[in-house]
Amino acid sequence: MADHTPYQKKIIDRYYRNYDAIKHQQLSELATELYLAEGKKKDRLWKRVEESLAKLEFPQSRIDHLMKVRDPSLLVGILGELEGGASR
Repeated sequence: MADHTPYQKKIIDRYYRNYDAIKHQQLSELATELYLAEGKKKDRLWKRVEESLAKLEFPQSRIDHLMKVRDPSLLVGILGELEGGASR
């Protein structure tokens, strides 16, 4: 792995310190896009939701249920749970 400058190290450190918030923001944006999307684009968005939730270590059984039902309102509920867990 290449050596990083002190500036680059700070950027990398801040990214990982705020990783959960970044993923939460991305999921919020995906939820909005899901309400508007149609066809193949909607399938791609659901795949991104699944990957993001897995990276956040959300329970796999809940991810599987969400992917089976594919209801954006369930995703909004999950976002509320994640937000509540982050404020603890």
